[in-house]
Amino acid sequence: MNFAPSKHLQQLKKGIFHELAEAKRRVEQSGTPVIDLSVGSPDLPPPDFAREILSSLACDGRHYGYTLGAIPGFNDAVARFYKKRYGVPLDPETEILQLIGSQDGLAHLGTAILNPKDVVLVPDPGYPIYEAGVRMAGGHPLGMPLTEENGFLPDLTAVPEDIARQARMLILNYPSNPVAATADRSFYEEVIRFARKYEILVVQDFTYSELVFDGKTATSILSVPGAKDVAIEFNSFSKTFNLAGCRIGYVTGNAQVLNILSDMMSHTHYGVFYPIQQAAIACLEQGESFIQQQVKRYESRRDTLVEALSQGGWNLQKPPATMYVWANIPKGWASIDFAFRLLEKTGVVVTPGSAFGLQGEGYVRMTLTQAEGDLQKAAERMSHFVKQGVR
Repeated sequence: MNFAPSKHLQQLKKGIFHELAEAKRRVEQSGTPVIDLSVGSPDLPPPDFAREILSSLACDGRHYGYTLGAIPGFNDAVARFYKKRYGVPLDPETEILQLIGSQDGLAHLGTAILNPKDVVLVPDPGYPIYEAGVRMAGGHPLGMPLTEENGFLPDLTAVPEDIARQARMLILNYPSNPVAATADRSFYEEVIRFARKYEILVVQDFTYSELVFDGKTATSILSVPGAKDVAIEFNSFSKTFNLAGCRIGYVTGNAQVLNILSDMMSHTHYGVFYPIQQAAIACLEQGESFIQQQVKRYESRRDTLVEALSQGGWNLQKPPATMYVWANIPKGWASIDFAFRLLEKTGVVVTPGSAFGLQGEGYVRMTLTQAEGDLQKAAERMSHFVKQGVR
């Protein structure tokens, strides 16, 4: 028999990270030392207290059953964290929903909310799951160009009236992956006005909320009056507390939408491992100094990489947030050709901007998930490659 993927799955390209991983293995086998700046997986450990909780509770045989959702205390801890960090009051019972990682929630939201051919406005360039989640649900994603000239913010005035009236959802991500941009309160106020006018659900991915540099802080869209009427906001423990492999996150905001997503998850999910939930609660309650140290570490890495690349002839600005540097490549290169040629010649792995959408062409994304010494070496190799003009 011949089995074929669904039409929805056939719309999706093979993930670029799998292709890069295969190319990386070939380069490593050739003997070239590789420095991987492609995948945004934290290289640093979680807080000591979180690891101690995980270790202790994992040794207790009573905690291996299904949790079937958030354990007592989790939603309350999220609510206290949101009130303290962002000034946003949340009802723990109706305005917080635990997830098996924010990506899982983003991937399943379309299935819970969209009908076939519903239009969704997505950022371009943007994190791939936004478009993939819409397509797998049978929806129709339309890219909103994020340009350097506009601070990598979408121009909502450029959305045609007929498209705005068809749109069911609008997806945002600030601080942003891959472009490492931030958005201020006035932008979110504009978004809320737009969403209310056209009756659109706003989906804000706030995963990098705590990786903001130079003494600044991120703004939650839910801090804008009226936002809960039209918006939900995803957050995660992966980047803030380095719990990426533990797969735990949450979504906050509009109670009706969270209830719909919860109904869908009741058919597909059995909850997050109890020790992980307890570690996550501790992170929210005890993690302030850890967050401060984390920000300083990434800020120092950012400065090291950007300053080294700038000295090597790259034209870069220091990103204000996230664990990424979004960099222009020399003219005449396609970003995917540049990335694979760079890997072949230097052993440095970066992600081509085109992997994040049409507007990503001409850029590459570099992660800060390496020690400063390796970032310095990577910058030197990349600068030498560019100066040589290798094709």
